Amino acid sequence: MTAIDLRGLNPAPVTPFTQDGAVDYPAIQRLGSWLASVPGVKSLTVLGHAGEGTFLERDEQCRVIEAFRESVGGKLPIIAGITLEGTQVAAEEAKRAVKAGASAGLLYPSHGWLRFGYQKGAPQDKYKAVYEASGLPLILFQYPDVTKCTYDLETQLEIAAQPGVFAMKNGVRNMKRWDREIPVIRKERPDLQILTCHDEYLLHTMFDVDGALVGYGCIAPEVLVEMIAAGKAKDYKKARELHDRLLPVTANVYHRGSHMEGSVALKWALVARGILEHAAVRSPLLPLAPGAEHEIAAAMAAAGLGRVR
Repeated sequence: MTAIDLRGLNPAPVTPFTQDGAVDYPAIQRLGSWLASVPGVKSLTVLGHAGEGTFLERDEQCRVIEAFRESVGGKLPIIAGITLEGTQVAAEEAKRAVKAGASAGLLYPSHGWLRFGYQKGAPQDKYKAVYEASGLPLILFQYPDVTKCTYDLETQLEIAAQPGVFAMKNGVRNMKRWDREIPVIRKERPDLQILTCHDEYLLHTMFDVDGALVGYGCIAPEVLVEMIAAGKAKDYKKARELHDRLLPVTANVYHRGSHMEGSVALKWALVARGILEHAAVRSPLLPLAPGAEHEIAAAMAAAGLGRVR
């Protein structure tokens, strides 16, 4: 397996919808082609939380992968969220993603584990089975520490050692664990590409990673590319300046009542940038409170993130 190089910014774009709830493929073309034009963007991850991937029908999921692949014109690999609950159905989902043109898969934990936890060895088995069935290179997805499906260090190391696993998207959101576990993973699995997905904690995590895989990347790719470079250079002053510049955006997108509201806010931010015409979402997501779009637009303007020309 030749690993895909994700050392840089890997946006997780939203899935645009029309006002009547259909997938908006012309908007995908605008969004994907713009992101592909930004130097430092290494891939797009579609059908994730920001992309409302679990809210789509199977044929829609495949068409979204195809549409984003067409939008980047072969410039970037497309990574597909693999989200289904059971191992066998996730393997079939991965096969469909391969057929639609995905270059890699972001394999989600089984959702039942969120409530009940997982049996020892079950995550390793899921990664093994999905890769063997599909041949799709996989990214290890580390969930927040507050959930019961967060992987302990032993599980992370064992998954990372399996054939087909080439990167980690780490969103543990517990800085004690981050500071203790990331150095061990680096030492024990030096070939594993480590990507932060801490949209709301970018500054803390930016100095330890190869890149970022974040929904944030689809609204502010230019600034996040700079922040990743500052992190790799260990330039705290520059990284802090960029963090502070983005703080009004972070507050208005990711410091809302729930992280799911951030998915809606991302669309309003893309309206402010002139990429989307509106912020239609699919249930169970709901519109934000009246006036939120003006707050988000003001935050984007304050950060110097104007309309894309």
